Amino acid sequence: MTAAELAAYMGANIPLTRALGVEVVEVSEQRVRLAAPLAPNRNHRQTAFGGSVASLALLSGWGWLHARLAAVAPATGLVIQRQETDYLLPIDDAFEAVCSAPSEVAWQRFAQALAERGRGRLELACEIRCRGQLAATFRGLYVATARERTAPA
Repeated sequence: MTAAELAAYMGANIPLTRALGVEVVEVSEQRVRLAAPLAPNRNHRQTAFGGSVASLALLSGWGWLHARLAAVAPATGLVIQRQETDYLLPIDDAFEAVCSAPSEVAWQRFAQALAERGRGRLELACEIRCRGQLAATFRGLYVATARERTAPA
């Protein structure tokens, strides 16, 4: 999946991405990198609203997993089960979230569970940066389920 394909999918199916001004910068098997401007995401202190920061991070993990599954299991539903964000620095400019691929062992365990049980869980870690500085960290537990297909009547 290319950056343009992921951006189009997210824009059409996750309206929040348009409100946040999300830009899909990079999509690869190793990572997804998303960026957002400060203006539509600022709070009363002229820094990024915590919900926007967490949302961009969550979307980077979701985007990485969506793109990876599109190549191997396209008929898969994907949701977040749990997330945690630690805010380290105020974000006072455009910011980006990078989700890197998990270990190969974690990916294989997830893929095997999805194939065998129709459901897999995968924890992903993301970094949020502003002006090159680490401003927040994110960990999310994503759940993928095989969508049931109904036979034509």
